Amino acid sequence: MNHTKDSVFSEVIKKPSDFKFGATVANAFDDMVERSVPFYNEIQRMIIEQASDFAKPGTNVYDLGCSTGTTLLHLDPLVSSEVRFVGVDDSQDMLAKCAEKLEQANLTRKYELQHADLHRDFRVENASVVILCLTLQFVRPIYRKKLLRKIYEGLTPGGVLLIAEKILAEDSLFNRNFITYYYDYKRRNQYSELEISQKREALENVLVPYKLSENIKMLRKVGFGHTEVFFKWYNFSGFIAIKN
Repeated sequence: MNHTKDSVFSEVIKKPSDFKFGATVANAFDDMVERSVPFYNEIQRMIIEQASDFAKPGTNVYDLGCSTGTTLLHLDPLVSSEVRFVGVDDSQDMLAKCAEKLEQANLTRKYELQHADLHRDFRVENASVVILCLTLQFVRPIYRKKLLRKIYEGLTPGGVLLIAEKILAEDSLFNRNFITYYYDYKRRNQYSELEISQKREALENVLVPYKLSENIKMLRKVGFGHTEVFFKWYNFSGFIAIKN
């Protein structure tokens, strides 16, 4: 699939503002995330692989922060037609792009796209799978445990939560090096110094990473009895939690 090239931060921004998932980002998002997140396609494959094992007929699969629908689109051929998809995002522009992609793919299963703020009231119901792919990091820290508890309560017994997340190193000594390696990765993907610095500034107050251990601790506190890391690359990780 051809993507619109990410040039969101390629020109000097005279009045910097916090990062927003508006129309400009939505149009370039697929290219942006593939060039900005190490092993993004493999992370997606691993999430989809695991989700397909846990998705049960007659239940819902939620993608919270579904963005342009990539995860749901790739999961579709691997799960029963009796699984209902629910994509949730707080950006109308992202949901519009998601709806366009799902319609082009001619999905025949039941699905719903919800415009909702994860900081506020929304419901997770009868879910065998919930996915948070690069989403929890954008939820304000004081709301994260509440969100995870809501997910836990909405999962069926044996249901799974799959998370991919930018993280901090367990020992702060390594953070500087890991960030350096990450920016080197972005340079290898043809991002300029201007693009790297302007996006970093835009994300500074919006994306708040936790340590991997802090994320696991939160999951256990809300009730998840089984957790495991399935992916790790410097300051990015994927982990899974199963409801007893």
